[in-house]
Amino acid sequence: MNKSIYLFFTASLLIFSCSQKNQYGSDISTDSEQIEAGKVLFENNCSSCHNFQQNGIGPNLSGITHSVETEWVRNFIKDPAKVIDANDPRAASLFEVYNTYMPAFSGLKEEDLNNILAYLHTYKTLPDTVPQIGLENPIPDSIPDSGIRLELEFYTQIPASNPEPPLAKITKLESESVSGRTFVSDQHGTLYELKDGKYSVYLPLKELRTKLVSKPGLATGFGSYAFHPEFTTNGLLYTSHTEPAGTMPADFTYADSINVKMQWVLTEWKTNNPDAPTFIGEGREFMRINVVTVIHGVQELAFNPNSKSGSEDYGFLYVGIGDGGAAESGFAFIPDHHGSKVWSSIMRINPAGRNSTNGKYGIPDSNPFAGQDGKAGEVYAYGFRNPNRIFWDTKGRMFATEIGHHNVEELNLIEPGNFYGWPIREGTFIINPYADMHSVFPITDQDKNLPSTYPIIQIDHDEIAAIIGGYFMPSGPLKDKWVFGNIPNGRLLFADLSDLNNVTFASWGITYEGKEMSLEELCGSKRVDLKFGQDKTGQAYLMTKADGKIYKIKD
Repeated sequence: MNKSIYLFFTASLLIFSCSQKNQYGSDISTDSEQIEAGKVLFENNCSSCHNFQQNGIGPNLSGITHSVETEWVRNFIKDPAKVIDANDPRAASLFEVYNTYMPAFSGLKEEDLNNILAYLHTYKTLPDTVPQIGLENPIPDSIPDSGIRLELEFYTQIPASNPEPPLAKITKLESESVSGRTFVSDQHGTLYELKDGKYSVYLPLKELRTKLVSKPGLATGFGSYAFHPEFTTNGLLYTSHTEPAGTMPADFTYADSINVKMQWVLTEWKTNNPDAPTFIGEGREFMRINVVTVIHGVQELAFNPNSKSGSEDYGFLYVGIGDGGAAESGFAFIPDHHGSKVWSSIMRINPAGRNSTNGKYGIPDSNPFAGQDGKAGEVYAYGFRNPNRIFWDTKGRMFATEIGHHNVEELNLIEPGNFYGWPIREGTFIINPYADMHSVFPITDQDKNLPSTYPIIQIDHDEIAAIIGGYFMPSGPLKDKWVFGNIPNGRLLFADLSDLNNVTFASWGITYEGKEMSLEELCGSKRVDLKFGQDKTGQAYLMTKADGKIYKIKD
């Protein structure tokens, strides 16, 4: 990581300089109706990355309009890439710290921008800019380029569900395990079936669950899906999605004094005709979870593909849920629970059982905390900020990617009952969730006794800003290698996981129509929003949410 904590605070000082604060913001409205309208717009568009307590995915915005020119803030909201690419010193410093382009909000009207500014201006306290000296360069090694280039072949384009990028929030592409029918989900509420380069609506989730909301947030809406391994006979399919706070009583809650921004809802769907081209059937809600913010929710549902009928793990649903943004919002005790709560965990449940507290699903007896007083029996492993993808290799080993905070992206080997560090670890480093969470520190002798499981791959934010996996390639130059990448700019990587004591990884690239190019060039956007997919034949796919396109990766 070639940027120091000092640089972070230099950037903060550029943005939040106190010396001239009194001359800023005099042109911003103090009208209460505008402020309230701005609050709604902020929560719907900005709160997934920014708050007013500390730096998160983006910087703490408390006091910004009291220390930065109003027009600069306005222009940056409308088109941050344009400001950054113009070598604006303040914007360049921000980009060096966060290493990713904020999405543009060019669709906001001038009235909307004025309202957002009015709301921002109510926060007058400037962030503490006194440095907490952390490690300057936690991971000094850089990732080598393998020289491997694979050809992409255009497969299809999902229809736009949003008027501006990302045009189609396509996130997961997988096959039903028996029939091989292949599906892709759009976070705005549709599950499509893919066949011969064409798409058709299979499950119109938004129509069936009208309370579904896909804004705000980078990951709200239709979170994930998983077909039961016996779908072709029992017709069962599982989904996760978000609804507004207070829509229904939640099964998992916290103190009333803590804000609820969203509820994650898990649903079992049953169709009487699994062969039908569109879903016709009924849904049964079986779990509802409150979260503090709009980020880090239930982004993954999965069944173990190696588990066969009669085996202990067969038919058990794995559910990956992050901390809901609790730690960076000042509520680190929610994810720091040591198996007593479901947030920041990978759960394992039996959808056919009924021994849960709400009587709507089962808790397997073999779960590590099943039947233990003060523990959440649903929890299989815990200590995750955002376990956004879960997968297994042919050896039966279970893995999960973990999107980090400000320093480290992770791949973890998942073992039952283990603690994976969040919110007091980021990778193999100490983080203080009650102070400046941008700083990481070396593990001391005293801390080495903490029973934390560390990642088998950790990559710092000089290299990638948000990890996304990832499937094993079936053939070609990357045969048996696990491919993954960087969500924002689409940088492509692969890892050899054959020996977990000696994991190696490198970058690779693509060509399209015979020309080598980056994914930013291919989709014409600074923010690619990369995703991967794989069908039952082993064919791997690459998806760019910016334009809603799906490509086959040719070997």
